[in-house]
Amino acid sequence: MTISERILKVLKERNMTQAEFAKQIGIATSTISEWKKKGTNPSADKLMDICNVLQITPEQLLTGVGIEDEEAIAAASPVSRFTPLEIKMIEDYHSLKEEQKKRLIAYLEALKKIERLEEM
Repeated sequence: MTISERILKVLKERNMTQAEFAKQIGIATSTISEWKKKGTNPSADKLMDICNVLQITPEQLLTGVGIEDEEAIAAASPVSRFTPLEIKMIEDYHSLKEEQKKRLIAYLEALKKIERLEEM
């Protein structure tokens, strides 16, 4: 995904028109159309203005991290789907002895049963 494609994706997600965006960063609306048609990117002197208006970091704009399709990012880095707490829980689970793992799984199953009963 190019920088201009990321910008257009964020505009769509933010329900911001190209005209509003162009006005806020001080460019002509036709410039955005040119990015789209020709597949070009904004000039470097506008990158910080773009980031400020879209409320994203320069890293997000340049790399796509946090902007591009979540499924594509997850496929490239499966761990990114998990929160830090979930990662810690998995790490802790792997450090347990086999008997402790079995007990933990039994606790989880018991919690699920209790939850189902409470929903009735």
